[in-house]
Amino acid sequence: MRTDPSRPLRGERPRARSLAARLLPLAAGLALLSAAGCAAPSATADMTRIRELSGAALPPSAASDEVDPEPAGDARALEGRPLTADAAVRIALLNNRELRAALKEVGVARGNLDQAGALPNPEIEVEVTPRQEGLEHTHVELAVEIDLTAALLAPLRARAARSEHLAARFRAAGAVVELGYQVRAAFYAAQAAEQRLGVANRALDALAAARDAARALFAAGNIPELDVATQEAGYEEARVTAAQLELELLSRRERLHRLLGLSGAATTWTLAGAIPKAPAAVTTPPRAETQAVRASLELAELRSRLDAAAGRAGALRAEGWVPDMSVGVRGERELPESGEADAHPWVIGAGLRVALPLFDRRSGAQAAQAAEFDSLLERYHGRAIDIRSALREARNRLVSAHARARHQEGVVVPARRRVLEQTLLQYNAMQVGVFQLLDAQRGQLDAELAAVEALREYWTAKAAFDALLAGRLVDSGGADAPAAMPRASGAGEGGH
Repeated sequence: MRTDPSRPLRGERPRARSLAARLLPLAAGLALLSAAGCAAPSATADMTRIRELSGAALPPSAASDEVDPEPAGDARALEGRPLTADAAVRIALLNNRELRAALKEVGVARGNLDQAGALPNPEIEVEVTPRQEGLEHTHVELAVEIDLTAALLAPLRARAARSEHLAARFRAAGAVVELGYQVRAAFYAAQAAEQRLGVANRALDALAAARDAARALFAAGNIPELDVATQEAGYEEARVTAAQLELELLSRRERLHRLLGLSGAATTWTLAGAIPKAPAAVTTPPRAETQAVRASLELAELRSRLDAAAGRAGALRAEGWVPDMSVGVRGERELPESGEADAHPWVIGAGLRVALPLFDRRSGAQAAQAAEFDSLLERYHGRAIDIRSALREARNRLVSAHARARHQEGVVVPARRRVLEQTLLQYNAMQVGVFQLLDAQRGQLDAELAAVEALREYWTAKAAFDALLAGRLVDSGGADAPAAMPRASGAGEGGH
């Protein structure tokens, strides 16, 4: 008990009972209001809303309070087949522990919401004074007090907590969209790395053939030793490049393992085919900037946080002006001793404790909350500008990557193929030597490497553009393009 209500005098008993009869229904009404308006949504309701916001088929197990140590059954079924981009995203949504942790963090906001709307516990005090000298009977006092101000402010605090809970939902939905982008980008990178390694191995075979030819010609006395050394150096450099590409492939696979949440025997998956070709045309929505801003989960989260800040500011203002009040009900009774007649009746009274807000008006807390609101508002407007700019940048990157991929596939690679064909004809006519033929072959392989990298950049740019339209601004900075295969050429001999 912080302060005991004044005990009613026996002569004032009817008035005290009237005051108690007025205060108790008020407290009961506050309890009903708080209980009706502050009930926290369930975990299932949270997951349903997050699915709607992110457009992802999240597993029901993600809403559970228990985390299974093993992958879900749907993920194990997908692991037995060649991995596609869509299957990889689905496995990640089932297995990725960081995502599951982010989803369960919504429960923190849900618990805070439930706690914010809770009424203060009543305080009960019992005093028993046994019969002794000066007292004819055993005296019993029973007092119940409740913080009326906390009960009045509970709906205001619950409003802020409800907005924070909505912000947590938007944040979790954004994590779902971002994970989908990361998985797709990592999947395309693994596909491209596997294709580049295949091209590098073919180039390595070509350089090995050039080295062997140079050794044979040098043994016959047809070329100087410099040409042999040049071809051997080119071959050894190509071996280093091939080893780097092999390590890149392994690293890309491990990156996918982490995103998919796989380990052990589940990491023996194979990729389903090569990286897809670029479509004939790339299309973007006519009002893509507006669509990205409206769909932005980050802006929605900031709006909810602004509502929460406004709610907290309102609660602080009310707390600064509303007196700190506690209402209490007290009863006292004198118990008869053994062998005596009926006990004395209960004497009921009520009291009200009021602390006037004269010195502490919560002005400092209000100023801090106002500054937080202004800070969030500035971030909101700045983020809206960033999203519009990022949309334009992503669209430019997508269009450029599409044009380069189509140009590499439709122009550069066929041109290099024609160079190889014409060089082969010249070689058959004994107009060029074997080194020029092998150099033309290496040029074609380099063009194929560039075409694969252009395809990876296109599909990564498309995934980033789609994620932005789905509500999440992601970091679309891709991995550095691998170095081209070394090109070793011999001296300019003209025939066989």
